[in-house]
Amino acid sequence: MRILVVEDDVNLNRQIKDALEDADYVVDVAFDGEEGHFLGDTEPYDAVVLDIGLPQMDGLSVLEAWRRDGRDMPVLILTARDRWSDKVQGIDAGADDYVAKPFHMEEILARIRALVRRAAGHASNEIQIGEVRLDMGAGRVTVEGKALRLTSHEFRLLAYLMHHKGKVVSRTELTEHLYDQDFDRDSNTIEVFVGRLRKKLPKNCIETVRGLGYQINDCQ
Repeated sequence: MRILVVEDDVNLNRQIKDALEDADYVVDVAFDGEEGHFLGDTEPYDAVVLDIGLPQMDGLSVLEAWRRDGRDMPVLILTARDRWSDKVQGIDAGADDYVAKPFHMEEILARIRALVRRAAGHASNEIQIGEVRLDMGAGRVTVEGKALRLTSHEFRLLAYLMHHKGKVVSRTELTEHLYDQDFDRDSNTIEVFVGRLRKKLPKNCIETVRGLGYQINDCQ
């Protein structure tokens, strides 16, 4: 999944980015509100971590602008612990959740997992399709109870397809959500990873829909 982190504190921004990347997310970062607003308005993200107190354009203004423009990605706002009013204003502006500073990175990760799965219509960290079980909390995939060895890119691709079961996902959408904005979107990398996954998953688990993209089936 692809996450945007908008935080002007360079060290905190880096810490959040590193924690998310260690959890197999693809992360873009911005250090002021204007840059964050631009990225959120032009790039597809599965979730956003947004600080309230930003230079150039404050976080609430950024969030309100996104919602006015129809951008509906889940947003987790970061607030100061003693500013309860920020929390209320953030939720009213369209935030999906909040975390008060200082916080533990495990809380950020847990809340991001919850936002992503709820946005995809799932109530649990675990998604099972036929013989394949995905555990986002543990970062693990099993087939008939046996752990599957996947690279980080293979895991991301499979997780995205499983979160969107029943939907045909285009190669462009996969590329936009699994890689940062500098990735070569004309490459055949997606096809390579799909081919590798097919060798590890039950037969016919991932279907190619000619001219449209890929769809995950029942994986029996």
